[in-house]
Amino acid sequence: MKETKAQEFNLMKLTWPIFLELFLFMLMGSVDTFMISSVSDDAVSGVGAANQIIAMAILVLSVIGNGAAIVVSQYLGSRKPQEAANVTGNAITLNLAVGLVLSTILLLFGGNLLAALNVTGDILVHAKVYMNIVGGGIFVQALLNALATTIRTHGFTKQTMMVSLLMNVIHVVGNYLLIFGHFGLPALGVQGAAISTVTSRLICLVLFFLLLYRIMDVKVKWAYYTRLSKKYVLQILKIGIPSAFESITYQSCQLVFTLYITYLGAEAMATRQYALNISSYIFLFSVAVSMGTSIIVGHLVGAKRPQEAYSRVFTSVKWALLVTIIMDAVVILFRVPLFGLFTDNESIIMMGAQVILLSFFLETGRTCNLVIINSLRASGDAKFPVYMGLISMVCMSLPLGYVLVFQLHLGLAGVWIATAFDEWVRAVIMYFRWKSRAWEKHGLIQHDTEAQPVNSSAAAAH
Repeated sequence: MKETKAQEFNLMKLTWPIFLELFLFMLMGSVDTFMISSVSDDAVSGVGAANQIIAMAILVLSVIGNGAAIVVSQYLGSRKPQEAANVTGNAITLNLAVGLVLSTILLLFGGNLLAALNVTGDILVHAKVYMNIVGGGIFVQALLNALATTIRTHGFTKQTMMVSLLMNVIHVVGNYLLIFGHFGLPALGVQGAAISTVTSRLICLVLFFLLLYRIMDVKVKWAYYTRLSKKYVLQILKIGIPSAFESITYQSCQLVFTLYITYLGAEAMATRQYALNISSYIFLFSVAVSMGTSIIVGHLVGAKRPQEAYSRVFTSVKWALLVTIIMDAVVILFRVPLFGLFTDNESIIMMGAQVILLSFFLETGRTCNLVIINSLRASGDAKFPVYMGLISMVCMSLPLGYVLVFQLHLGLAGVWIATAFDEWVRAVIMYFRWKSRAWEKHGLIQHDTEAQPVNSSAAAAH
């Protein structure tokens, strides 16, 4: 058995492949938006609205994926690869089951959910097409999430980057062929983009399974997929449910903001979608740092080295903030030509340029939250961010956004200001939570007992 990598992990060695993977993913998303914008601004708005709901489904899947990754990291840190393999098998089965349920729901009720967001007209037509294909195939994303997070937790971030790069290349080529109808293929528009998305994910799924069996010290046996352990399932859910609930709360608030924006018109909808694509590059490095830091924190907590975990997080926050500020300055400087890449509608370009100016306040707060909240989860302290999120996001940012948008008539800028206020309130709270070291008492494997199988009905859930 190989020695645990808890001592060997270096933040930059972990982070740069994650950063490149996320950058390529974001780049392909922007290319996707750019290609779909050739169909119409309504097509972009429709895909954006559908993706808001699909993102909610993916967050539900993160209950298991994120929970399993943290449990696996702590087992690896405590040098228990057999338990890590068992958790991985259980997580893949659970994610597949949940993914199939979500695929069914999105296929049957996707149109109703879009209508509830006040999506109408041509935007609704495009959104339904995308929802039926990508939403119906969400079970593929369920398996991808479980596999990718597990592989990264073992420290193989470079390998996941290479597979994701291939997936994105296949996706863009598929878009080129199917959106525009090249080489004798039909020009399918939004439908072509959706087909390309699901196909590229299926190919990536096969490669991730092959990679999983190459990198693990202890391989995942068939019994680990089919025989669920009560102990491991509860450990996964202990972290996964609060983590996902906090993310779902955030995304639910974004859905409500989407509802607000529908009343501002189609141009505001399209502007928000373009602005979100551009803004994603600003906090990209912070996401990568937060993921790398959480891997290290999980291993260190499992290895009973809390002082190193404590120091690591504050160092990560400083580096992430520095890069975020630099990226933000560059984006603000070139905001008008950046929007011009997506549309020639002057109203959209000017509206987008205005909200991007507010990104400095939004993204700096978001950066602190990304690093510290992910580290709290990795330590096992997953419930605290949920409670604070409910207070800040639901009770504060939504009412504030309503007042700014509809009472003070700030339009799209009101949504950005409300979101920024929420991010900074939570950032200050999370800083003091980590500094208090209350998270040290939340380790998952302090009381290690023999895993017991779930009763026969649960074990048959495969």
